[in-house]
Amino acid sequence: MDFKNILKPDKYFTKLDYALIVVFVLYIIFPVETPDFLIPLIDSSLGMLTIFIITLYLFFFVNPVVAVVYVLVAYELIRRSSNKGGRVTILEYTPTQKNKDLEMKQMNPSKSETLEEEIIFKMAPIGVSESGVYVDTSFKPVADKIKEGSMYQ
Repeated sequence: MDFKNILKPDKYFTKLDYALIVVFVLYIIFPVETPDFLIPLIDSSLGMLTIFIITLYLFFFVNPVVAVVYVLVAYELIRRSSNKGGRVTILEYTPTQKNKDLEMKQMNPSKSETLEEEIIFKMAPIGVSESGVYVDTSFKPVADKIKEGSMYQ
């Protein structure tokens, strides 16, 4: 892709692409309600599959910018139809921040001691272990005398 041609969007976008982007952006911005006869079709698994196939088609055969905007439109379409249709499929499984915070507190209970204190009590139990016992063995380490091991003597 030439950087000179980036400023010329007519080369990359067709009139159909412009029209689709305008319609998609208008759908996202304005609160257009889903018609009542489309709600059961969109809420069904066949409707979800159709939306997915349209998304794939747009990514393969149309400008990718149009496809990305369509992904936002598809999300809004599903969200608006589920709100109006009574089957709240998206909102049912989306927890609120308050519920997320409660779950996090349950998963991470507060501890009375820190991790460092816990490891110290586990690894070096001072006063709990036996006192040091001196063992006399026949092993004696041997070290040769090092002459001129250092330049400064």
